[in-house]
Amino acid sequence: MNLEAFFNPKSIAVIGASREPWKVGHRVFRNLVESGFSGGLYPINPNADEILGFKCYKSVSDVPGDVDLAVIVVPARVVPSVVEDCGLKGVKGLVVISAGFSETGREGAQLEHEVISICRRYGMRLQGPNCLGIINVQGHVNASFAPIMPTPGNIAFISQSGALGSTILNWAVRNEVGFTKFISLGNEADLNAADFLEALGEDEETRVIGLYIEGVKEGERFIEVARRVTRKKPIIAIKAGTTDAGIRAVSSHTGSLAGSDTAFSAAFRKAGIIRVNTLEELFNIVLAFGSQPLPMGKRVLIVTNGGGPGILAADACERMDLELPLLEYEIREELQKAMPPHASLNNPLDVLGDADENRYKLALEAGLRSNNVDGIIIILTPQAVTPCDKVAEAVAKFSGSSKPIIASFMGLEDSSPAIKTLKRSRIPNYPFPEAAVHALRLMYDYRLILNSPIEEEIPRIEIDEDKIRSILNGARIEGRLSLTIDEAIRVAEAAGIPMPKALIARSREEAGVLADSIGYPIAMKIVSPDIIHKTDIGGVVLGVKSRAEAEENYDVLVRRARLAMPGARITGVLVQKMVPAGKEVIVGAVRDVQFGPLLMFGLGGIYVNFLRDVSYRLCPLTRAEAARMIEETRAYVLLRGVRGEPPSDIDSVIDVMLKVSQAMIKFKEISEMEINPLFVYESGEGCIGVDIRVTISKY
Repeated sequence: MNLEAFFNPKSIAVIGASREPWKVGHRVFRNLVESGFSGGLYPINPNADEILGFKCYKSVSDVPGDVDLAVIVVPARVVPSVVEDCGLKGVKGLVVISAGFSETGREGAQLEHEVISICRRYGMRLQGPNCLGIINVQGHVNASFAPIMPTPGNIAFISQSGALGSTILNWAVRNEVGFTKFISLGNEADLNAADFLEALGEDEETRVIGLYIEGVKEGERFIEVARRVTRKKPIIAIKAGTTDAGIRAVSSHTGSLAGSDTAFSAAFRKAGIIRVNTLEELFNIVLAFGSQPLPMGKRVLIVTNGGGPGILAADACERMDLELPLLEYEIREELQKAMPPHASLNNPLDVLGDADENRYKLALEAGLRSNNVDGIIIILTPQAVTPCDKVAEAVAKFSGSSKPIIASFMGLEDSSPAIKTLKRSRIPNYPFPEAAVHALRLMYDYRLILNSPIEEEIPRIEIDEDKIRSILNGARIEGRLSLTIDEAIRVAEAAGIPMPKALIARSREEAGVLADSIGYPIAMKIVSPDIIHKTDIGGVVLGVKSRAEAEENYDVLVRRARLAMPGARITGVLVQKMVPAGKEVIVGAVRDVQFGPLLMFGLGGIYVNFLRDVSYRLCPLTRAEAARMIEETRAYVLLRGVRGEPPSDIDSVIDVMLKVSQAMIKFKEISEMEINPLFVYESGEGCIGVDIRVTISKY
């Protein structure tokens, strides 16, 4: 996407520029002046002759030349007329810093809609409203009211929070971390996160992108754009709003487990975005990606002058599945000659508490020479004889090496000479070794993303679309959002999902006749569009072995349903062939409002909500993705076979997952589909759904 008018404008007008230093309009204009912007700069204020030595204009239309970018800092009610003036002037881009739009309620949303309509009419693009602004460090553009200008670097940052954006900029300056671009998204009335990600993906100055996000617009496009960008450079993201408070209520187990945060995790995974959970992690990881090369593998050398911190780092490596190899025999022999007798040449490599800069230098050289090592963690604890400053200088000389070097100089102040040396040399330093290990692990994760093959094609599965559409339309005509169990079974059969033979009995006598025709043993289930969780009200009877039992249980099920839910509509009782027990799993899907259908797999049965042994992916699903979902759960261990059991038919489960994925993609009116339990038999014998639930949307 071409956003040159925002990143590299030749001329900028600040509409609402002020002479009063405490006003936002003054801060924005002063930032542009002090950033060294070399293009045309025009303050717009009908009540002033000049601001900071620049001639003022009453309106943007009075500016003598072209205006590429207009920064708008006026009350919200005035913004539409200002935007109209910008359109008539031929302005290409707008940064609307003003607040008072959709974030305030319905009236503000209507005002925002009016502004966007004007932009569409004139072909202008808009950032905001209600944003901090935009910064291009190398281009000397600081069109924001941020209190500070970062130094040049290779990190870009996108934030949906202006206040957090200021914090990020302050952190960058304090830690001597350079930026390329900073974008505050605001309300995203026009330009959104995907638009700026796409532009930054093409930006040669930007090496890594940080992202603070609360929600997305155009979820599917966001994933599509991010997948392209992460093949070129990493995106490190933190998602705010991860508690249950914002999760919509849905009826099935799948929905109760799949909150919006789950959907974001699945979206980030599909897009190759690296997710972190705290601001501290975000800063730590962005710092490492912005300053170090990626490791080629997951083999780590830990160099330490303290046994305890080395052990903590080793434990963290094991938890995060990083390897701690020994150096080659020849290299250890060389080190043995140069190190004290008590130095440990294993991994961690302990250079002892009295280590000077020369021991660290020897250890670093050894790690960089070794073919067994992909990344190095340097730990220093300040002991009585430790020359911290000299060790930092020795480490700094290895900056720019072909392998990542991550430091953990523990217990030192940020203002200490040693830490300042590491910052200047672009060696990332963390106060504790676990954070250093985590940074290296995420860098390795990104290496895996880059090395992963381009995804296989989505398999095309034939399903009886006409039959499914007819069933869904029938329920909609009756004003129902939940399919009855017999309708849900017919949907499954039309999608090619194996289900036991089942028929509906509408009387005691019919229950006996149907039971005889199906064959014993049978299961019997109450059928009602108003009763979703049948087991909770005693609406299921298993192991019925005779006609007399079938007739008796028909009356029992109807009576239980009427007692539990007096107003429920009872269609009848499902008479279903019982099938041999198998390994119980669950396959379900729920339609996320931002990203579309989200598929779930895990251990099934009545304990699914308590065990929570599930994995998620966004649809559509490839066969490889479905297989990985299964492998991520404890169910995989059971399906492979334990204690001499034969393996289960995992391929048939993958087939069911792909069919559910296909149905959710094809029929957008299906909001939830859940097969629980799905009985899985031995390899080659397939699987079969025992119960199924399907709900649909109103529209």
